[in-house]
Amino acid sequence: MNKYANIIVLFILLISLDVRAQIEIVTDTVLLPVDTLSIRPELTVEKYAILVPDSLKPDSLKPVAFKPDPMKVVWMGAILPGFGQILNRKYWKLPIVYGGFLGCAYAVSWNSGMYQTYKTAYRDIIDNDPATLSYLEIIPKGYTIDHPGIGGIDQWEKTLQSKQDVYRRYRDLSIIVSIGYYALTLVEAYVDAQLYDFDISPDLSFRFQPVLLKDRFDFSNTLGVQCSFSFK
Repeated sequence: MNKYANIIVLFILLISLDVRAQIEIVTDTVLLPVDTLSIRPELTVEKYAILVPDSLKPDSLKPVAFKPDPMKVVWMGAILPGFGQILNRKYWKLPIVYGGFLGCAYAVSWNSGMYQTYKTAYRDIIDNDPATLSYLEIIPKGYTIDHPGIGGIDQWEKTLQSKQDVYRRYRDLSIIVSIGYYALTLVEAYVDAQLYDFDISPDLSFRFQPVLLKDRFDFSNTLGVQCSFSFK
């Protein structure tokens, strides 16, 4: 009887020790600091990378290649001549653009002035008013109306009419050229904006290789040389 009693007491002690060990393990697990990254895999570095905004990613920090807006270039160039070239960042073209406009403006102004001068002189010579003598003021220095080079009043009248028509035609032509030059600056700015990122670097490659040539009847083959050029 005592033998069985001792076995039962020993069995109870073993069970109590096992339960106590489990309680200590649970207690230690609760009290010990927990490594969040090891227990919660959803909070690892890889998962954090998904939560980073696109604007802060390394690829988004790279500088964006400049590309002008062709329509904006045209409209701004139409409002202010030369501004399209500025938007394209082609500042070296500004002296050419403004130099051309200055030349057109000078041509229009010069021809308009000469037309008005000969127009007034022609009107004065045909009105028979002795008070209007502007036609005498444009006679070359050292000449008079009766000089053989002038040809008299009648010939001078024809000369003034001819000069008036000539300078009127030159004035109109200067205006047309100015408008055409203005349109050309807009077209140039638009095309430049469209082809801003076009690769124009010279990349001409030459390839030289032997080739086996066949005749159209397939009777014999001939060894030849093939040359080819490649353009990028």
